[in-house]
Amino acid sequence: MRVLIVEDIAETRRWLEEIVAGVFPAAEIDTVDTLRRARGLLERGHDLALIDLGLPDGSGLDLLWQIRDAETPTICVVTTVMGDDASVVGALSAGAQGYLLKENPAHLLAHQLRQIHMGLPALSPSIARRIMDHFSLTGPSAAAPHDLTGRETEVLALIARGLRNTEVGRELGLANSTVASYIKSVYRKHGISSRAEASWHATRMGLNRSEKGPAGR
Repeated sequence: MRVLIVEDIAETRRWLEEIVAGVFPAAEIDTVDTLRRARGLLERGHDLALIDLGLPDGSGLDLLWQIRDAETPTICVVTTVMGDDASVVGALSAGAQGYLLKENPAHLLAHQLRQIHMGLPALSPSIARRIMDHFSLTGPSAAAPHDLTGRETEVLALIARGLRNTEVGRELGLANSTVASYIKSVYRKHGISSRAEASWHATRMGLNRSEKGPAGR
């Protein structure tokens, strides 16, 4: 088993390495402190990656997207101090399969990582509760508001599933510039400022409960 730890603070990096070594004694562990160095090690092929979101040369979200787009079997778990809704939704949309807060004690993080072998997501309790609370408040699926056109609704549903503009365009047969125009219109009509917010709106509208999307594709 090979594990990648992406963390810019040396003390925290060593702390995470000790936790991983305790959970997976036979693991080969690579540790890096920047996004650039992490990208340089991806070709080694990791079974598990612990990724911080706030890195000196960029966001861990960019690394998540890269791993997701490469369609590798790497299990990506975010390890961060950021527990706000936008960070959680952004990471999950980018392909994270776990979200651990570094404020939690080592024994709790170790317990969550052990669950990966059982097919369970590694989620800090507060993050799991946040996700549960969100879906308990969304209620039954609601019809799309009248101020969105059918095509705008389709675009919103697809970006909420984590698709990039090029992927949305390919799915709907639209040019990238046209997709960007639809997204701008949706954001303006709903006062949305990020894809994380777009995902919340789509959930409330019942648009991202099916993997096939609104058009049945």
